[in-house]
Amino acid sequence: MDDKASALRSLPAVDELLRLPEVQALAAEVSPALLAAWIREALGGIRRAAMEGRIEAGRVAEEAGRIPEILRGRAELLAAPVPRRVVNATGVVVHTNLGRAPLAPGAIAAMGEAAASYSNLEYDLGTGERGSRGVHLREAAAALFPGCGLLAVNNNAAAVMLVLNTLAEGREVVLSRGELVEIGGSFRIPEVMSKAGAILREVGTTNRTRIADYRAALSERTGLFVKVHTSNYRIVGFVEETPLAALAALAKETGIPVVVDQGSGSLLPERESGLGDEKSVGELLKDGADLVTFSGDKVLGGPQAGLIVGSPELVARCARNPLARALRIDKLRIGALAWTLAEHAAGRARTSLPVLEMHFRSPAEIERRARAVAAELERRGTPVGRAVEAGSSRVGGGAAPLWDVPSALLVLKPLARSVSSFEAALRRNDPPVVARISEGNLVLDLRTVDPAEDSLLAAALDAAARPKA
Repeated sequence: MDDKASALRSLPAVDELLRLPEVQALAAEVSPALLAAWIREALGGIRRAAMEGRIEAGRVAEEAGRIPEILRGRAELLAAPVPRRVVNATGVVVHTNLGRAPLAPGAIAAMGEAAASYSNLEYDLGTGERGSRGVHLREAAAALFPGCGLLAVNNNAAAVMLVLNTLAEGREVVLSRGELVEIGGSFRIPEVMSKAGAILREVGTTNRTRIADYRAALSERTGLFVKVHTSNYRIVGFVEETPLAALAALAKETGIPVVVDQGSGSLLPERESGLGDEKSVGELLKDGADLVTFSGDKVLGGPQAGLIVGSPELVARCARNPLARALRIDKLRIGALAWTLAEHAAGRARTSLPVLEMHFRSPAEIERRARAVAAELERRGTPVGRAVEAGSSRVGGGAAPLWDVPSALLVLKPLARSVSSFEAALRRNDPPVVARISEGNLVLDLRTVDPAEDSLLAAALDAAARPKA
């Protein structure tokens, strides 16, 4: 018998491992059946690795000895909240990888109330008959978008697909070549149009599209004009874009609707938003858009949702599409979205919604907090070089891609370990801290850190800067 076969025959049995004290200690957290399944999986992995030569025969027993540790790790993951809370020190306000917009306490409370009991989600308390879940958004929508309809679905991609399928299935959609965007997750406008049953008709060139290009594309097959916000890039230099007002005039002349995928969900006027030249949903409607689609969890500051706002007749057509039921949002997000829209309607959004409050924090305030954290690190004797420098934050989430927000950066140079291991140690903190590395330093932007987390951040930085003995 060769060494490999002998080593594999010596692997402990499942029952033997289940009797180990450290494994039995997990029985209060994990059922014996699940522990046994995990053990079989671990033993099977060791056997395959040995047979394929990925571990040597002499290491088989060592790998088997790690099984209780593996079980403990899996039990901890099973019990841990998913997704986990993290401290966002990147300065990217709408960070898609970190969950986009944090919800306001009022929105969370609205979700909790909807979750904890039965509700009048689709029940008319006045008549005692079946109602519509859209009614809960109606009052705030009427205040924010007078004379318009509003429909909320799962996300903005769903909103775009629903509009295309409703208004242009089997027909041509005229779109500038400069707006054939791809965003995260390979979400490509041409592919979305295809899935929606619409036919893409590209006009103009990548850098220049005139109103004459849209007019030349008209035919009896034309179903829709679409403008797409270039959410994560800008074309600069020798460029020309057809203004929405000009395209809206052509749409009115021909009776073909024009839809704008705004994306970011900004409701603040362009001059007040701090997003450069990005127009608000209301301004786009005033410029002649028949429908505007946008996200709920970006600059709007609410839960994940896709909103369709504009012509009541076109919104009603979208609502009647069978796809609308498949794409609708649940009672929890309706509660959070209704509360968030009400804050916008009441004029409190800049201070009551975390995303906007962070966005409008002054560089002076952020600098003061960064210096306080640096001073705390000095008091603790943390082995890092410290500096506070002028810098910039980003809006993120596909909003205002070229617009930097002035900020102050805490720049740390670890003295007792590499910057990569320092950054990795922060990610292993509880809660994890996410920062960025630049030019050999760890860079933190406190714009996206809650002030209540500053002391927690200082403690995490101090612990991460000290290598384990």
